[in-house]
Amino acid sequence: MTRSGGIDPAAFRRAAGCFATGVSIVAAEGEQGRRVGVTANSFVSVSLEPPLVSVALARSLASMPVFERASHFAISVLAEGDETLAARFASRGADKWAETACERGLGGAPLIEGAVATFECERYAMHDGGDHHILLGRVIGLSCASARRPLIFHGGAFARLAALSSEQRQGA
Repeated sequence: MTRSGGIDPAAFRRAAGCFATGVSIVAAEGEQGRRVGVTANSFVSVSLEPPLVSVALARSLASMPVFERASHFAISVLAEGDETLAARFASRGADKWAETACERGLGGAPLIEGAVATFECERYAMHDGGDHHILLGRVIGLSCASARRPLIFHGGAFARLAALSSEQRQGA
């Protein structure tokens, strides 16, 4: 069955999966200090001036009301070896925070310890994106551990970057 002008959703998902992405956890803190988080590979830097990022979050998320009301959120870019963490935050009903080392960031948003990079954001805007909301954040804090290698998602599975040869590193 096709929808949206004849494009089959499964075929669209397969085609979009040909684009390799990083893997991140988007997190916020709701009323009474309740932390929420979800795995996302839709993280994008949008603007340098002002520093803006975006992430697409499914409207069907149980935690969507928290993200809709949160004044702040954080994006933690996961590292190689964080596949179990990514899978836990992608699942429904799991206790996502039970074995997750994190610290409280600006505005209360949880920051995943050991992340390749973290972006602490003030909510800038939220836009309609079909079956997703597109959440824009103004970056107000960040960290970067560039020596760590990011976790990659491609073709519906986690992947790792190949090591560069010495010739590739030297630009040959």
